[in-house]
Amino acid sequence: MDVTDLRIALFSGNYNYTRDGANQALNRLADYLLRQGAALRVYAPVVAEPDFPPTGDLVDVPNARMPVKGRGEYRLPLRIDAKVRADLAEFAPNMLHLSSPDPVAHGALKWARERDLPVLASVHTRFETYPRYYGLGFLEPAVEGILRRFYRRCDALVAPSQSQIAELKAQEMHDDISIWSRGVDRTVFDPSKRDLECRRAHGLADDDVAIVFLGRLVMEKGLDVFAETIVQLRKRQVPHKVLVIGDGPARGWFEKALPGGIFAGFKTGKELGRALASGDIFFNPSITETFGNVTLEAMACGLPVVAAGATGAASLVQEGETGRLVAPGRPEVFAPACADALAPYCLDDALRLAHGANGEQAARAYSWDVINQAVVDTYLRLLEARTAAR
Repeated sequence: MDVTDLRIALFSGNYNYTRDGANQALNRLADYLLRQGAALRVYAPVVAEPDFPPTGDLVDVPNARMPVKGRGEYRLPLRIDAKVRADLAEFAPNMLHLSSPDPVAHGALKWARERDLPVLASVHTRFETYPRYYGLGFLEPAVEGILRRFYRRCDALVAPSQSQIAELKAQEMHDDISIWSRGVDRTVFDPSKRDLECRRAHGLADDDVAIVFLGRLVMEKGLDVFAETIVQLRKRQVPHKVLVIGDGPARGWFEKALPGGIFAGFKTGKELGRALASGDIFFNPSITETFGNVTLEAMACGLPVVAAGATGAASLVQEGETGRLVAPGRPEVFAPACADALAPYCLDDALRLAHGANGEQAARAYSWDVINQAVVDTYLRLLEARTAAR
């Protein structure tokens, strides 16, 4: 049995309508599968003007606007209807891949169980942490319980970092969890992309030290901690500038919290690589990441990283060699600790450049094709086990 025997139905809550790290990884996986000769069909919400074209055949699923304040650009997949069921029957998959624990994925899991098909789930974010950013922290245990029931009904999980696997096992989500890491496109993210004209166009002097935020501007990315950390640095009179790359519903809040910050807006491709490489320090306070694509991209650009010592960054950043990991906690404690970690990089050019060079060297190990083959190996293992059991 090899990859050409695979017929994969991939379910995603957001495959291409709003660009994020998770769907970038899924589309790269889809491209690899198709190049290797697998059959693939994707089931996800379809919108009139997506952020980018989908890789592979995309089938629309019933969906509605996400009923959460500040998340209106996202769609909630609602159910598997008769049209989707008919399409699944016609495609006849022998493997299901579920990438988001939404209602459609729950329905797809039930559909697969009724037909004795193997199911792989990939974990892309720590959904159980989201309620705290919307004043609903008391719901976290309930959300964790729902996730546990969903994931334990799958045959196996893949997660992007060893630290995330450890967290999932501690939460008793599953026993069979393997690594599906993330790669980085070195034609886009590389120190050679640093551009003084790009810096100057954004109001950065050649000798300014720019602390970079990169990502969607939503509160669960740790915007409150980022802003409070900058307040702490300013109080200490540590020289620096702030460069924010990205956009999102919390941009207005972030601009008010970071007076004087440079907001470059949403960028992609070569423009993104140039903007990121033109910064000096990367700061990622998010604790919701399972991997942190942006952290790896910053490392590939030669930036030292200061990040929350949580899932994702903890498996990427080598403490004291490529950056600093800060133990997360309440903002009033977490932010000053982040400022302590950032200040030396703002003040010591040699330290900043040395740790950035170490990070660039470490980032060279992340090849997309090698990484995606690990998922193929997991598909084949599950399918062979199910075939033998029959």
